[in-house]
Amino acid sequence: MTTRSAHRTRTLQVAGTGAAALLALSACSSPTGSSGDSGSSANGTPTLSGTVTVFAAASLKESFTMLGKKFEQQHPGTKVTFSFSGSDTLAAGITGGAPADVFAAASTRTMAIVTDKQDTAGTPVTFARNRLEIATLPGNPHKISSLRDLTRSGLKVALCDRTVPCGAAAQKAFAASGLRLTPVSYEQDVKSALTKVELKEADAAVVYRTDVRAAGDRVRGVEFPESAEAVNDYPITLLKNAPHATAAKAFIQLVTSAEGQKVLARAGFLKP
Repeated sequence: MTTRSAHRTRTLQVAGTGAAALLALSACSSPTGSSGDSGSSANGTPTLSGTVTVFAAASLKESFTMLGKKFEQQHPGTKVTFSFSGSDTLAAGITGGAPADVFAAASTRTMAIVTDKQDTAGTPVTFARNRLEIATLPGNPHKISSLRDLTRSGLKVALCDRTVPCGAAAQKAFAASGLRLTPVSYEQDVKSALTKVELKEADAAVVYRTDVRAAGDRVRGVEFPESAEAVNDYPITLLKNAPHATAAKAFIQLVTSAEGQKVLARAGFLKP
């Protein structure tokens, strides 16, 4: 009996040790849940929910709309809403208290408006770069082939306002070439400048090459070497007090991922 009893005790001890090891292994391998707008699905895959509000530069409209749809497909139960406008207008809205989760600007200068007010939840990350191009009427009837051609008498040219990243970049390009230009209008964002050409209210506009590409056959694009002097970096960041911070971080991860970079590259953006 004593021998049997001792054997049984040793068996229980081994079994107890094995169970403890399995519990420890399970604890190490189990996904850690996060607070806020996320949880875990039955198979352990992190789940997200809620509406991510993104304030983004107007030039990001096509690519970010596509990425928003991808995000919603990857994370059922989420929704991405966008406010596209001039970066300076968006920055003013954020510092004025407009609720948003993510800010994607068309220049580091406009992002600084937000970071200087300490309205970000981290350090902005550059996810893309963009350069300028001249948008002309289809067929380029005025035979525009250079930045200097825009200064010809009688030619109607639209520019972005100087406070807008595309306008600031255009001024750098003109300064680099020693040229001066008085446009027929200054527009509050790049899409508005491009629309002037599409509506034939202007003969040409200085916009981003991504916007020329997005317009398709509605305009004709003309490259110019001075654009290399005015390439804009595009930073993105999570905002302080973001209503859906966890989902917002996941959207930023998508933008900066290889998948997101492919979407941006197809739109004409340069690598960061």
